Amino acid sequence: MMAAELIKKCSNITLGEEQELCDIEHALKALRKKILTLDFGNSMRVHDPQNSFDYLEVLYKIRELSQRLGSLDPSAKAKEHNELTVYAADLFEMAMTRLEEEFVYLLTHYKQPLEQELLSFRSTEDGSLDDLSSSSFNEEQSEVKTTQNDNTGGPEYFVTDLIQPGALSALKSIANFMFLSEYDKECSQAFINTRQGAIDEYIGSLRIDKLSIEELQSIDWTKLSSLIKRWNRAMKAFVRVYLASERRLSHHVFGELSQSTADLCFYEISFSPVMQLLTFYESVAIGPLKPEKLFRLLDMYEVLNELLPEVEFLFHEGCDDMILTEYHEVLLQLGESARKTFMEFKYAIQSYTSSNAVARGEVHPLTKYVMNYIKALTIYSKTLDSLLKDTDRGYQHLSVDNQSVANSYPHFTVTALHLLSVTAILEENFEAGSRLYRDDRLRNIFMMNNIYYMVQKVKNSELKSFLGDDWIRAHNRKFRQQATSYERASWSHVLSYLSDDGLCAAGDDASRKVIKEKFKNFNLSFEEVYRIQTAWSVPDDQLRDDVRISISLKVIQAYRTFMGRHCRRLDGTRHRERYIKYRPEDLEKLLLDLFEGAQKSL
Repeated sequence: MMAAELIKKCSNITLGEEQELCDIEHALKALRKKILTLDFGNSMRVHDPQNSFDYLEVLYKIRELSQRLGSLDPSAKAKEHNELTVYAADLFEMAMTRLEEEFVYLLTHYKQPLEQELLSFRSTEDGSLDDLSSSSFNEEQSEVKTTQNDNTGGPEYFVTDLIQPGALSALKSIANFMFLSEYDKECSQAFINTRQGAIDEYIGSLRIDKLSIEELQSIDWTKLSSLIKRWNRAMKAFVRVYLASERRLSHHVFGELSQSTADLCFYEISFSPVMQLLTFYESVAIGPLKPEKLFRLLDMYEVLNELLPEVEFLFHEGCDDMILTEYHEVLLQLGESARKTFMEFKYAIQSYTSSNAVARGEVHPLTKYVMNYIKALTIYSKTLDSLLKDTDRGYQHLSVDNQSVANSYPHFTVTALHLLSVTAILEENFEAGSRLYRDDRLRNIFMMNNIYYMVQKVKNSELKSFLGDDWIRAHNRKFRQQATSYERASWSHVLSYLSDDGLCAAGDDASRKVIKEKFKNFNLSFEEVYRIQTAWSVPDDQLRDDVRISISLKVIQAYRTFMGRHCRRLDGTRHRERYIKYRPEDLEKLLLDLFEGAQKSL
């Protein structure tokens, strides 16, 4: 009896398992049909992320059926059980392949453009330094207006969703299922490949070309300078908008599953474009040292240095530190190149020579270039303080006056001391150039013009806060000394004819003859000075007026006094107008023609 019941019971179990095998088989086949009706390869068929959740339900059912199948005793229907197990495994693999396709589709179809966020970084190009960034010492410089680069206002974050919000939840659910099903590598690689394509598109939208170091080295500097401004803006947008958003997307999809996977995906996606951008910076840094490159080098250095904390945050948990190592290396290269370029600038001033004197005694083009150059450098003072702090502080070129200023103000920054050094080198240079003039008077005009130009540049710019009031006072004395020396050399001889030396008592014929000679020689001497010095030039309106007024006060007063005393003694003299050719008012008017740079004769 017991044996019969046991046989009956086992028979019932076998029948139950057979039925369950049959049910599982029918269910799997039904699910397969459903999968085949969802054509994920045709992008026109799938537009709603909700479909992904419906499909995930199918996958969960396949996995559940596979687990039920694994719990059955295969001994009774071993062949059927094995066949169904293989069928279920193949079906699951096919379903996972299609799930990966859906994952890629969502990443591709539901990505969002960043145009609006990117536009917030597209400020007007800073063209304030174009003249200095594209010219050399030998080229005439116009006045240059400088503005502070917008690098000091703190970081701006524009983290945004790179995928439409409606698809983010589906992506996260798909990633979760693939990881639980041990398809984590396939999921991660699909994410990396798809997002790498997206990041390449974004790089293309920034209008920056992929150029090799060799190609960048051969580009004309004017064009490269423009490229640098574009790449600086692109770098800011790339780090603060795109990379920040890309990292958030990686962590949104994978962060709850595996922080290391999220970081690794972000690192793999970012590696190539970051290196591409850094290659551009490196190629500029290792290029030839030219003074006109300094401003762009400093711009590039400041951009990378400003972004450094953000880059360190973004990649602090990468698979290795290759990006950060390269970033730090390029930053160091830019800083070293900027430092060497500044020192090369100083050397170029010192070694600059000219075989010809500047026409009409005007301001030397080198003076204009250098003063505009260091005026523009003041906005980079903090950066220069950092880059120049380990170099010689510039004392070797300081004149006595500048040395006393440096000693009196030990709190002067490194940049200030180097700028003092530059002005001292410049003075030495144009003083050497002044020796090309054969006429000492024109030499005085040249020196006066150049020193005055320096003073005005310092007084009316940020240079004043670097060089100080003592420097201004010292150089005011210098240009006034040159003006005094000019007046003495030019007009002492002319005024000597208006003295009373050699005159006797009134009515004496000999005295009348001396007076005639004095007027005649004064006229000749004045006319000679007039002929020569109307061709000379004092470009600054205020300085020109000041010099004329000073001359006029001396000449007109002396002439008026001499005329008042002696002109009557020539009354009745034949051809009196030959001797007294000018009234004081005439001379005063003629003096206004001096230093206009256009020669005139009387």
